Amino acid sequence: MDDVTLARALHVLALVHWIGGVSFVTLVILPLARRAGAEGAELFARVERRFSAQVRISIPLAGLAGFWMTWRLDLWDRFASAAFWWMGAMVALWLVFMGAVFVVEPLLKRRLEAAARATPDRVLGRALRIHLVLLALAAATLFGATAGAHGLFFL
Repeated sequence: MDDVTLARALHVLALVHWIGGVSFVTLVILPLARRAGAEGAELFARVERRFSAQVRISIPLAGLAGFWMTWRLDLWDRFASAAFWWMGAMVALWLVFMGAVFVVEPLLKRRLEAAARATPDRVLGRALRIHLVLLALAAATLFGATAGAHGLFFL
């Protein structure tokens, strides 16, 4: 079971980096960038570029570690139980972020950068709203998963 312990530690470490970074970008960087106008849009782009490079490691790592634990402990039946709603929520959240980082962001990068130069407040405002929704979903999922993994069930 040492492999499961290692997978759990890597899973938590990856999640702390990933969701902690989303929280920092959402609650600190984006509000500051909005107030700074065009310069803020450039600041956000630079921070996002560096963070995106990092989460291209932590997001897949979180998913791989979660899959490993599910497979090794044979937890597949939990996905069919309402009491373990957070298992499905974790996978759904992971898929959303994988799609955002590996598909949407590369496809729309140039278009978003051009729009941010033209109308920085509008683009940064939209980015903030999207980030707030994603952060709220992530926080609810993390709360449910942590509580559920320690025996607290809401259903």
